[in-house]
Amino acid sequence: MPHLTSTGAGTRTDGAQHLGVGVPGYAHPLLAPVEWAGLSRPGTPLHWAVLNIDNGPGARPDPHCLEAAGRLRNARERALHSEDPEDTVRASGGRLLGHVDLAFGGRPFGELVADAQAYLDWYRVGGFYLDRCPAGRDSLPAVRRLTSTLGALLGDSDCAGENGGLLVLGHDTHPYPGYAEAADQLVTFRGAWTDYRWSQVAEWTAGYAPGRFAHLVHGVPRTHLEEAMRIARWHGAGTIFFTDRDGTAGQTDPFAALPSYWDEFVSRIGPGISE
Repeated sequence: MPHLTSTGAGTRTDGAQHLGVGVPGYAHPLLAPVEWAGLSRPGTPLHWAVLNIDNGPGARPDPHCLEAAGRLRNARERALHSEDPEDTVRASGGRLLGHVDLAFGGRPFGELVADAQAYLDWYRVGGFYLDRCPAGRDSLPAVRRLTSTLGALLGDSDCAGENGGLLVLGHDTHPYPGYAEAADQLVTFRGAWTDYRWSQVAEWTAGYAPGRFAHLVHGVPRTHLEEAMRIARWHGAGTIFFTDRDGTAGQTDPFAALPSYWDEFVSRIGPGISE
């Protein structure tokens, strides 16, 4: 079922793999217009960005979100079909993912599928970010059932593209190893830089290519960007989002806006942003 990459040992410590950006969910396009516009700029090494209207798709299509989704989808199409794409990382990514909240297994299966279908119908998303995903062994069969159903929905739609849709599990920690076979990518760290710099990677992840894991870290000082990227590569992450925002001073979500060093961040990952 996975569409992103296949299982297999990957190079974990030489830094040769291409990192890309995963955006866990900017604020509403009315509140964060610069952030959403920046995602479609040529050369941005974007793997995916999460669209979250109201802890899900909302009750009806939002015109501002429809516009943001259309811009990102069009940017992906231009990159994929250009005879001279800006760069291979940008051309292979840029998917918009619908936010589906699993509430650690607390929501009915039918509600989750309904949220996913609304995202497909209204915003033509290229996959789903399953937030607050359970991580224990006992919950794995239910998550497998859900990801199989969502994979089928994506396969039946015309939104996912030739290579199929993308399913990302937002565990925010290392789950039971079987989850690696239930989706394309697992978020195995989401938290503060003070925790990330001393974090350890689960041994079982060494059997998978770096593209299978994502790390989302807030409170990263500009002076520690290079160190944070070394840790990501060492721990086998292929998708990252680092920000110096830390949730203080009225910031309800440190990932809801651009870091102050956004241009430097993406230029260290890929070829930089072309004006």
